[in-house]
Amino acid sequence: MRRFLVRLIINAVALWLTTLIVAGVKVEPYDSGALATIVTYLLVALIFGIVNGVIGNLIRIVAFPLYILTLGLVALLVNGLLLLLVSWLSSLMGFGLVVSGFWWGVLGALVLGILSWIIGIILRPLAGRDR
Repeated sequence: MRRFLVRLIINAVALWLTTLIVAGVKVEPYDSGALATIVTYLLVALIFGIVNGVIGNLIRIVAFPLYILTLGLVALLVNGLLLLLVSWLSSLMGFGLVVSGFWWGVLGALVLGILSWIIGIILRPLAGRDR
């Protein structure tokens, strides 16, 4: 459970930093105020984790030959599409992630992945991993 919470916080912080870096990616909170903004980032990070864990893994399994053929470059496109899917799902709730277009989604997914990786390395002891 601790790993899950730490991973959720890592993704939420990486998402927040991504919205600061990438102009075409932003998060609209459900209400004004700091607490509503934090909860919105956590909810969007949870949605992103579920989408990436379920649909992302399914796409990676089905498109495995394409990953090999393109030496993994198709992963950028898949991650951009997953970010757009998270944007669409969160917009159904009336708040959440807003991505301006496909290429903003690809750039946002790239930045999000790099930031999540860096923050994960820093916070690895909190998650209970020693490797």
